[in-house]
Amino acid sequence: MNLQLLKQWFRELEPVGADPEGGVTRLAYTAEEDAMFEKVAGFASALGFSVTEDCIGNMFISFPDGTDRPCHMVGSHLDSVPRGGRYDGVVGVLAGLLVMEKILRLGLSIPVKTAAFRAEESSLYGLATAGSGTAAGSIDAVRLRNAKSLSGDSLYDTMTRKGYAPGSCRLEPVIDFTELHIEQGRVLWEAKEPLGVVTAIAAPTRLKVTIHGRQDHSGATPMDLRKDGLCAAAEIILGTEQAGNAEAAHATVATVGVAHVRPNALNVVPGLVELRIDIRGILKESISRTVGAVRNTIRETELQRGILCEVETLSSMDPVTLAPSVIDSLAGAAEKTGVPFRRMASGAGHDAMKVAAVAPAGMLFIPCREGISHNPGEEASLEDVALGAEILLEALKIRRHMGV
Repeated sequence: MNLQLLKQWFRELEPVGADPEGGVTRLAYTAEEDAMFEKVAGFASALGFSVTEDCIGNMFISFPDGTDRPCHMVGSHLDSVPRGGRYDGVVGVLAGLLVMEKILRLGLSIPVKTAAFRAEESSLYGLATAGSGTAAGSIDAVRLRNAKSLSGDSLYDTMTRKGYAPGSCRLEPVIDFTELHIEQGRVLWEAKEPLGVVTAIAAPTRLKVTIHGRQDHSGATPMDLRKDGLCAAAEIILGTEQAGNAEAAHATVATVGVAHVRPNALNVVPGLVELRIDIRGILKESISRTVGAVRNTIRETELQRGILCEVETLSSMDPVTLAPSVIDSLAGAAEKTGVPFRRMASGAGHDAMKVAAVAPAGMLFIPCREGISHNPGEEASLEDVALGAEILLEALKIRRHMGV
């Protein structure tokens, strides 16, 4: 792979959305995300590739003679979380360009496109994988209208203001889809392994728990007369951790990521407390058991403390099993080139999980330093990106040889 070209591309992208305090901010459909798309389109055009976009601005890069025929597709996204890292998503798009550049340079006959999807992160509108999900047909106009920023703008309105027409197009038929991505965890880093072949992508079930304690004076209210909402929340938080630990062997996790306490004052017994719980896994049965265990903890806390605890399911998605044909070709490519790898699940969501509904899909992970991601300290080796791109190309050769 052309490592020098990759380094040049990465240097040109680094300043886009750069934060003076570190990291980058390239939120969906902002000027910064637009600039990322414009720069990558420029890289592609300089190589002689064709660049097109669909009805919501997803970008597709093709060989000049391959814009209309079914192709293998490689890609990811270009947006970021606020003060996020420079590698998340970006390396998957650049890896696709690297693969296409080498195919062109060597005169190989492999039909490939590179995709750059819009709005993968949920940071601004609260809706993840919006670009790939809309293109694949799993996210409709109603969900786009309901996805709103803190200012009240909907994702649908933002798209239309930019001249797009959400809902008027679908992802063109592709042979298969592969996404290279940093792991965003530290399994590969700790194991000192260069590659992870992803077998499944976890999906979240998210709960909102509203605990109706009683707000009282902290000095004048005896301990035996309190209805402390925060103490009830503490039991639910620990119970959530226990539920996750009980299913850890099945790669299920459970996290209380949000706790709002009212009135949140030093001299007041906490009254109303709201918790947001994120439960993820790759096995539906394990996710279901974990959700059930958390709900049991909530019910027991409610009964023992005499405090009303309301539970609302915010979202519930099914985990995605990736395509054996893509998984096996990636593993075969690593074995052929002598690169150590492990088969593993992804705990984070990715564009590949949305494309998997309409085409065979797979993922390849490379390590990130100490597993840090969604953080200004996010860092990955560009040599690892080039290695991953080499494996993607070898996997494509294997699938072509097998007639896939």
